[in-house]
Amino acid sequence: MAASALFVAAGCAAQASAPALSAPAAAPALVPAVRVAHADRATMLASARAGDRIVAVGDHGVVLLSDDGGRSHRQARSVPVDVALTAVAFVDAQHGWAAGHWGVLLRTEDGGETWQLQRSDVQHDRPLFALHFFDRQNGVAVGLWSLVLVTQDGGAHWQAVDLSPPEGAKRADLNLYGLFADAQGRLYAPGERGMVLRSDDQGKSWRYLSSGYAGSFWTGTATPGGALLVAGLRGSMYRSADMGQSWQRIETHTTASITALASAGDRIIGVGLDGLLLISRDDGRSFATASRPDRLPLTSVLANSQGRPVAYSRQGVLPRDAFKAQWPSD
Repeated sequence: MAASALFVAAGCAAQASAPALSAPAAAPALVPAVRVAHADRATMLASARAGDRIVAVGDHGVVLLSDDGGRSHRQARSVPVDVALTAVAFVDAQHGWAAGHWGVLLRTEDGGETWQLQRSDVQHDRPLFALHFFDRQNGVAVGLWSLVLVTQDGGAHWQAVDLSPPEGAKRADLNLYGLFADAQGRLYAPGERGMVLRSDDQGKSWRYLSSGYAGSFWTGTATPGGALLVAGLRGSMYRSADMGQSWQRIETHTTASITALASAGDRIIGVGLDGLLLISRDDGRSFATASRPDRLPLTSVLANSQGRPVAYSRQGVLPRDAFKAQWPSD
């Protein structure tokens, strides 16, 4: 996949097209995000649960909070950067992290109301695309050109992990777009060239798992039954029942790219470009597919505390009634 093929507004953060890092002529100044009246219409790129609260992040450092299951949202009080935020993760109702462009990593200790900058790299725009935290101390972030960062002190310090090249390659330069863990704490990073990376030691070392697919995976999740699902370009989805050792292609009945997957009780839900909506009731073995008539690019989905899906898009929060009307019926 060409390095410029993803576009950030669709929920798959934009990439630089140069083959190697180069410093910009002038490093940007990181300034706080502006609080605006219509923040809920900003492009949102990722979402997570903080207890019963939903926290969504997106373009220009916008962070939205919902305390009513996604019915209404308000903007966070303080975010120290106005760059695109592409990932967010919480370990409880108060403690969370967000990541994005210019290598920024943010931390909150009040459920997303206020955020502090922990890391940035304004000399090189090497974006981070995904985050996962195992607890308040141990976390992993991944991004452009096999960038892997780990922390063991809650993000106060981040260390880069050098990856070995995939088999047959001269260097490790895969873009890593997602992170998810299974019930045993094994961590998976879906990425380019049909590759999924797996770590059994909280991100300190990794091995490559080939799905047999040649395109890019943008998202993944562990199913309630213990299987793995990864998905991405042109509706491609693969499932593994043996921790990634072998993969089977799942028919999604669509060519729209899949941007996000999540578990909702005993179901798997997904969204994608062209208004794509997906739902599985059999642990990811098959999916029912629908599309919104407006073809709005959908970027993130999660289940609220009542198990109902809440989704976000290029145009911000997806209205609950519109989402319900288009979701495949029970």
